[in-house]
Amino acid sequence: MGGESTTRTAPRSGGTGSGPAGGRTGQRLSGLAVALGLVLFLAAFGWGAVVYRPYTVPTTSMAPTIGAGDRVLAQRIDGAEVRRGDVVVFKDPGWGNAPMIKRVVAVGGDTVDCCQEGRLTVNGKRIEEPYLADGQAGPAGFPTVTVPEGRLFLLGDERHGSLDSTAHLTDAASGTVARDTVSARVDAVVWPMDGMLPRPAGFEALGGSLSEPGPLRTIVALIAGGAVLVLGGAAYGPVAQRAARARARTETAGAR
Repeated sequence: MGGESTTRTAPRSGGTGSGPAGGRTGQRLSGLAVALGLVLFLAAFGWGAVVYRPYTVPTTSMAPTIGAGDRVLAQRIDGAEVRRGDVVVFKDPGWGNAPMIKRVVAVGGDTVDCCQEGRLTVNGKRIEEPYLADGQAGPAGFPTVTVPEGRLFLLGDERHGSLDSTAHLTDAASGTVARDTVSARVDAVVWPMDGMLPRPAGFEALGGSLSEPGPLRTIVALIAGGAVLVLGGAAYGPVAQRAARARARTETAGAR
């Protein structure tokens, strides 16, 4: 009878291990997790593709914020959305045929000049710019410029060698560019993975709101969450099956 007991117990345990691992509820939940994860993952990628564009920065004009060869993600925006302190992508025929990346330091109606005690001055107020290499706007200066309405005055964060508005002061528009030349606002450096750009809090002293970061963090969180759900759901079956086999071996050994 002992032999019969052993013989009957082993097949029942083996049958449990060879059936749907974890039971029907577990299988359904794992399938739902995979499906939901795929939806989140693909939807987030699609959202990111619609909202953001990647760019490679070829020069050091935005150093140290953005270095030569860095890859950035820029949120597609309308020129009317640009605020002081934004790092924007624009294309102005008078500056060249390729998109350029600079920082907006003054908008229409502002007066801007440099430098007072090493600081950029906008509307008579010195601007703190901690993103500069040494915190100084530079020893060299430029005369006061009044920015026409609907236009922007832009500088590189590398103030000693950037071909920015200061290189076009003799142009008819005094180095400014039209708002509608802006196509995107840089949110983050993604290679190397430096992350989101620092908030240009120094421009808050001028009044008005600063731009809010785009949905990049949300998109990344959705992609990560989707990936976790897909991997977790896909792993459930093999893990449950291995656990069932381990239980079957334990029960068989105990019956013997």
